[in-house]
Amino acid sequence: MKEQQQSTERLRADVEELFDEASGHLAIGKMEDAIACYQRCVELAPDFFDAWHALGMAAMKAGRFEEAVKAGLRAVDLQPNDQLAWSSLSLFYVRLGEIKKAEEAGAKARILSWGGKVQKMSSSA
Repeated sequence: MKEQQQSTERLRADVEELFDEASGHLAIGKMEDAIACYQRCVELAPDFFDAWHALGMAAMKAGRFEEAVKAGLRAVDLQPNDQLAWSSLSLFYVRLGEIKKAEEAGAKARILSWGGKVQKMSSSA
């Protein structure tokens, strides 16, 4: 039991370190390096909302709009009532040219801004 706890703590520390490294790359405009680190984060911790959201933002900034949408969909699946996640997903869809889907995601962000709730989705905004 103790070994499992130590392993979990090590993994968490590794993921946090990777996330910080990715964020540093993002801050100085090294998008490909940031994307690689965020991708590793979500491989190690598939339920890490912040890493999925940041991966989407980095992919969008790198012009990789389909990847941004995929990451954004995972983020809103993990936290369906996160207004920023829906706003970001809307932006990713706009960049991809999927205006109807962008409007739908934007509407969910507005609902949340008014204090409403969004039902958990099945990866199709």
